[in-house]
Amino acid sequence: QVQLVESGGGLVQPGGSLRLSCAASGSTFSRNVADWYRQTPGKERELVARINGGGSTNYADSVKGRFTISRSNAKNTLYLQMNSLKPEDTAVYYCHLVSYGMEYWGKGTLVTVSS
Repeated sequence: QVQLVESGGGLVQPGGSLRLSCAASGSTFSRNVADWYRQTPGKERELVARINGGGSTNYADSVKGRFTISRSNAKNTLYLQMNSLKPEDTAVYYCHLVSYGMEYWGKGTLVTVSS
């Protein structure tokens, strides 16, 4: 059974930084597509950043240059480094993994950017 557990969310002031983590069990990030999504009330879940099995990355235009997705194969953990945070980055952030055609989601971690 695949489980994804996010951590690292919290309250941060505008301009600050946070690093989200997503620990996986039952599968691996190293050869699969993994993403970070985010969602705010009343809006659809949106893709923030993606890393594929080969390590190539893609970002939403709204976070390019500020967020970095990465993974540790040794720790089987996915990361999202978020810098220069803005109030509009406030959302629940979800870890997502696609493995053998199946999709898995974490339960999310709340990021609040506010002064």
